[in-house]
Amino acid sequence: MSTTQIVCFSDSLKQLKRRKAMKYFHEGYRAQLQRDYYKAIEKYQESIEVYPTAEAHTFLGWTYSFLGELENAIEECQRAIEVDPDFGNSYNDIGAYLIAKGKYQEAVPYLQQALKAKRYRAYHFAHFNLGRAKEYQGDIINALRHYKQALELEPRYLIAYKAIEHLKKFTLN
Repeated sequence: MSTTQIVCFSDSLKQLKRRKAMKYFHEGYRAQLQRDYYKAIEKYQESIEVYPTAEAHTFLGWTYSFLGELENAIEECQRAIEVDPDFGNSYNDIGAYLIAKGKYQEAVPYLQQALKAKRYRAYHFAHFNLGRAKEYQGDIINALRHYKQALELEPRYLIAYKAIEHLKKFTLN
């Protein structure tokens, strides 16, 4: 077998593994939407066993968060970062989980990293979560700034609008 044939075979095998992993990933996502979290966990883990992706680790973490298992959620997002440090969802999710644990200052660097990530389409989530972290730290000015940035990026993001209105009332009293 020539070197070219070996490379082609290797690429084909990799593509087959990726397709199988994506099948499991989509099955996990469907289970998660149906709130069948244990099945979702099983399918995401199968996806990772076949072909690890940042998406599968992050969504596995997200599923753990629905079960209140924030440490497991954070660990999966950290694994996702190891697989693909450019995938922004993992950083944002770690930030959100740390906020849920009351670790606002620890959340900030992760959320800032999400804003720098090359592979991230939901920067408004990171801005919103930075707003939350800043608000909980008592930094109302920066909280408002991040909530407004979230709303500028996604004008239909009603929760950011509500957060702004809440802080406006808070700062006027």
